[in-house]
Amino acid sequence: MSKLKKLLTGLEKKYIFSSMMSPVVMIGEVVMEVIIPFIMAKIIDDGIGGNGGAGDLSFVVRYGLLMIGCACVSLLCGVLGTFCSTYGAQGFGCTLRKRIFNKIQDFSFANIDKFSTASLITRLTTDVNMAQNVYRMLIHMCVRSPFMLIAGTIMAFKINSRLAVLFLIAVPVIAIGILIISSIAHPRFERMMKKFDGLNAAIQENLIGIRIVKAYVRGEYEEEKFRKAADDVRTAQVKAEKVIIFNMPLMMLVMYVSMIAVMWFGGKQVVAGTMLSGELISFFTYVTQVLSSLMMLGMVFVSLIMVKASNKRIIEVLDEKSDITNPANPVMEVPDGSVEFDNVSFSYNKKADNCILRDINLKIKSGQLVGIIGGTGSSKTSLVSLLPRLYDVFSGSVKIGGHDVRDYDISVLRDSVAMVLQKNVLFSGTIKENLRWGNPDATDEQIKKACQAADADSFVTSFPDGYETMLGQGGVNVSGGQKQRLCIARALLKNPKILILDDSTSAVDTATETRIRTALRDIAPETTKIIIAQRISSVKEADIIFVLDEGALSGFGTHDELLAKNKIYREVFESQQQGSGDADLAGGED
Repeated sequence: MSKLKKLLTGLEKKYIFSSMMSPVVMIGEVVMEVIIPFIMAKIIDDGIGGNGGAGDLSFVVRYGLLMIGCACVSLLCGVLGTFCSTYGAQGFGCTLRKRIFNKIQDFSFANIDKFSTASLITRLTTDVNMAQNVYRMLIHMCVRSPFMLIAGTIMAFKINSRLAVLFLIAVPVIAIGILIISSIAHPRFERMMKKFDGLNAAIQENLIGIRIVKAYVRGEYEEEKFRKAADDVRTAQVKAEKVIIFNMPLMMLVMYVSMIAVMWFGGKQVVAGTMLSGELISFFTYVTQVLSSLMMLGMVFVSLIMVKASNKRIIEVLDEKSDITNPANPVMEVPDGSVEFDNVSFSYNKKADNCILRDINLKIKSGQLVGIIGGTGSSKTSLVSLLPRLYDVFSGSVKIGGHDVRDYDISVLRDSVAMVLQKNVLFSGTIKENLRWGNPDATDEQIKKACQAADADSFVTSFPDGYETMLGQGGVNVSGGQKQRLCIARALLKNPKILILDDSTSAVDTATETRIRTALRDIAPETTKIIIAQRISSVKEADIIFVLDEGALSGFGTHDELLAKNKIYREVFESQQQGSGDADLAGGED
């Protein structure tokens, strides 16, 4: 019951009303369906067989019209019940998707890493679809089938109690069969849903990296990988449904055996004169209704087995607690862009023996231009990810504006920190719409000024539609360098206290990079600017440069100071001066 309550939380009143109306209306349909066989028996026995076998036409007409009226009411109730159940189920599915999606928006990166993107997509689509379909079946059948079962049984016993006992034997047979099937099928459906996660992961990875796949002519390899993932899903699905398919034949077998028994013994009673032919026909109809209701209840039960795995996966997401939450009384304003790391260590899996940042101590004054440089895997990105609380520290503290970042309201903190990541992401829509992610209320003049600072205005205005140019998904119709500059402009529109450029000028030439750095000093003099780079030329003019080496702070100072005292920095500078390009930083000592 608690799990059902979790799934139904937040359902709007109109959907609750529709969900409640569906079973109520279906009762009307059942009442009419139960009355119709009774009327039919009257027509046969009293109308056609009345007056000593001569028949009573007026009786037949009256009861025939009554039967037609009942059929029309039954049809109307059925249509209305189906509409209400479909409307309620669609609302349930929509509400559940919104709740899961909103929950994911509150997740930290660690929460998302726990589930994986592909698994979250499966839960939002396949799992919710299954839950929605079963919800519709429940509100449509949860009252109709039991009510029909009870009403049909009562009417059958009223006509002939001895004959009614025959088909009641079918009930425990079907119940035992369903219980056996469910115990075997449930774990198989859980495994099937995990295979769906793997299939979605293969699709997502391939579509995101389609250009790399084509560049390296790896189409056949990817096809084989997808074929294996799809085959795994097929195999798991076959194993699960191989058990479920026994459900329908079992119920049909029991149903037909019961019908044959009724026809055999009922026919004998008609011949013996202890039962009228009309009574046998109506009894047979009631038996069919009862057994059909049993079959529908069996199908509902099987559907509950199938959806149990999906419900469990949905509730896992809804019950997940975000690693990062607001404090009880959060600080609602960031005073300035000063930064302090006080003995900070960080681990993705929150284990002391697996820290990728160790004992980091550094201070940055508000408004400074800061460079961070280090070899591949030295945890530069992890370091700056602690500033907007994309992750929390394992030990120590990170302070912005004199306050621990954990004391701020999360929205306030992240509004004050703008990040341009290594992987630049643009969304479907116009260039202007993408830029306004930084500030939804930005004027055209502010947008143009930010683009000029990011050296993006010239290429944007060269497009026929300028700032109204439509971007494809992920910004596929602009180059890597153009995408980087648009992302920088978007970050500048936030007017942040801290601007982080994580290797975000790697796709532009050095002249363009120089213009961007110069413009950043002019347009945002009070903003703390943190530049992560591989090229020494990108950070040499910084007020202070921090050198990371395998998660530890190797040294800090100005360009000249580091050349004089830091071996790692000096080796990289000399290698780049000799024309070896953006060499990765090697390990070393001061």
